Amino acid sequence: MTSYKELGLVNTRDMFAKAVKGGYAIPAYNFNNMEQLQAIIMACVETKSPVILQVSKGARDYANINLLRNMARGATEYAHELGYDIPIVLHLDHGDSFETCKDCIDNGFSSVMIDGSSLPYEENIAVTKKVVEYAHQFDVTVEGELGVLAGIEDEVSSAVSHYTQPSEVIDFVSKTGVDSLAISIGTSHGANKFTPEQCTRNADGILIPPPLRFDILAEIEEKLPGFPIVLHGSSSVPQEYVKMINEHGGKLKDSVGIPEEQLRQAAKSAVCKINIDSDGRLAMTGTIRRIFDEHPEVFDPRKYLGPAREALKEMYEHKNRDVLGSAGKA
Repeated sequence: MTSYKELGLVNTRDMFAKAVKGGYAIPAYNFNNMEQLQAIIMACVETKSPVILQVSKGARDYANINLLRNMARGATEYAHELGYDIPIVLHLDHGDSFETCKDCIDNGFSSVMIDGSSLPYEENIAVTKKVVEYAHQFDVTVEGELGVLAGIEDEVSSAVSHYTQPSEVIDFVSKTGVDSLAISIGTSHGANKFTPEQCTRNADGILIPPPLRFDILAEIEEKLPGFPIVLHGSSSVPQEYVKMINEHGGKLKDSVGIPEEQLRQAAKSAVCKINIDSDGRLAMTGTIRRIFDEHPEVFDPRKYLGPAREALKEMYEHKNRDVLGSAGKA
């Protein structure tokens, strides 16, 4: 067994307490490869932001658990090399079973999410509690989920969303012992978070999504004062990258995300962790497509992955400074 402390990582406990008190949210950025990880660390060191490195079950299968563990060790050493030791968490995103969570805990993850939100309520409690009891033996923090987000991300898929019921949160948290709670208030997985029928169009023809249910969030905050809340599916789907992809051979139709001003509002509440994955995919894919289209002679991966990494870095710096409010909080 490898303890995350041997890798220079931290869990989310103190990080979340400071974020709730300070009115900001910790960025939780998903990564699958070296360039994404480099961009995350460079951006968070540059902005002096704490960060949660997120690994989905799909990314875990893609990258290999042993490589991921050593990439996390490398991330902490890379931050030090860049000149600032930011707090770094290695987190399992949407763990689908006790066995998956246990394997991640045994291999150096400092935080895990057990997603039993699609199960009947009592089964969700049972599997979440089992993960918590194992994780807390090793000072690993656990995120649970109540409510179901629509959309598709890796193996996580749902055609419809189910808002979190505020009446259930006290019972769920007290029975499971989770350290943070992911809720559903209108965010959604993927780049197509809403259908055109759910949106309105502004004068420029841009789709405007329905607002987040801040009334549900406020009711949950009232029932769980100061408790760390998590928002999944919170990419803003920057239209410049959607346009770049489509202008260079892509076919992304009606892609729309969560407006950044709504995420900033959420970050000022008990929402202390905001998950962003699709925005990174769009920035990387858009940049690579543009280079392939404009420079078809290029075949050196460094010539297109390098600029993609820089685009990611710039976007993450913007998120930390202007959206999540985490800049300067490391």
